[in-house]
Amino acid sequence: MKRIIIVALAAFTLILGACNRKAAETPLHPDWTYNTVVYEVNIRQFSPEGTFKGVEAQLPRLKDLGVDILWLMPMYQIGVEGRKGTLGSYYAISDYTAVNPEFGTMEDFEDLLAAAHKAGFKVILDWVANQTAPDNVWMNTKPADFYERDADGNAIWEYDWTDTRSLNYENEAVWAAQDECMRFWLEKGVDGFRCDAAAEVPAKFWKGILPGIKKDYPDIYLLAEAENPALTDPKETFDASYAWALHHMLNDVAQGTKTVKDIKKYLTKDDAWMGPANFRLMFTSNHDENSWSGSEFERMGDAAKVMEVLCFTLPKGQPLVYTGQEIGLTRRLEFFEKDPIDDWSANEYTSFIRELVAFRHAHPCLAAGEKGAPAKIIKKVPKGVLAFTREADGDAVTVYANLTPEPVDVTVGKEKITLQPWGWKLF
Repeated sequence: MKRIIIVALAAFTLILGACNRKAAETPLHPDWTYNTVVYEVNIRQFSPEGTFKGVEAQLPRLKDLGVDILWLMPMYQIGVEGRKGTLGSYYAISDYTAVNPEFGTMEDFEDLLAAAHKAGFKVILDWVANQTAPDNVWMNTKPADFYERDADGNAIWEYDWTDTRSLNYENEAVWAAQDECMRFWLEKGVDGFRCDAAAEVPAKFWKGILPGIKKDYPDIYLLAEAENPALTDPKETFDASYAWALHHMLNDVAQGTKTVKDIKKYLTKDDAWMGPANFRLMFTSNHDENSWSGSEFERMGDAAKVMEVLCFTLPKGQPLVYTGQEIGLTRRLEFFEKDPIDDWSANEYTSFIRELVAFRHAHPCLAAGEKGAPAKIIKKVPKGVLAFTREADGDAVTVYANLTPEPVDVTVGKEKITLQPWGWKLF
């Protein structure tokens, strides 16, 4: 196993640039969010039972891992009409204010939420605003123009999402209904939302409801599954967005079709594109990637670990760990069927993730958003090595990452070190 090595800066001389960015006097995001690690919980596959209680039983293991935010994949009642597979999609919701009986009762959910809070976690729910199941309660209780319809009056869907129907966001009554349902869960004490397909609905909708929600619940965290500059102002919309472009680039570097040069260009452009305050969710896997594109080992091979290191250390980044990554799960999880992980025994990959989480927490310069330090690229390194320093308020981290399948020698101060294929060192 390639170990994370933490070396005291006094061991050699590093000439570091002064901090280029000071944290804003008034934080743009809730104080608790800046140096957090998100863990995505696939409830259905999290235990043989696939229930809220099955997740609750594993809270001590997640606490030991060190993650901060538990993102629960959709746990609402889902549709029967047009259901895909045996159990259906979590993202085809039939009632936004009821829980999926597959996972347990509302009381079971409330018990999980209380236990998670007691253990020190924040809990966010997966919010699906773009569409509902065909048999959502709104289909019969709301006017026809609540949904997008074709010339014959049939409710329509996007892409191959045949088990859904698209809501009509030109109708502001839809905005009010979504606002009401989100507040239902905030009143129960959830700490925010990960909003699915956030760019599929108009930005004016989010700008219409989120400021009011944030005013009434100022400590919540909002994550957009989107990479859209219109959704990056934390006062109006979201705290964080998906770093999709970076994710695909890391896959391409691992597969040899892109290089370190492309990552450097990305770092230069991202502030201008998405703004300096927006948190950028960085990941080597998530539920979509795992189920449809393959595990990180399928896509990245031996480069999977070094790419994870970058997700934990690149500027503005907020790292994500998906269900099973902490044990090095190599298989795809079924999306519409029961396919549980039945052995959570800790292994070397567990230690790897745990050490990365601890390293992240130990260094404020790695914070996301405007409180984090930018990357100062180290130029005198061999081709294929990405090296950078992040420094703020007396805290500094230097990263050397070999993004090639061959060993390379680098000089750090007066010391020569060898980076193994796809290897790294953190100082």
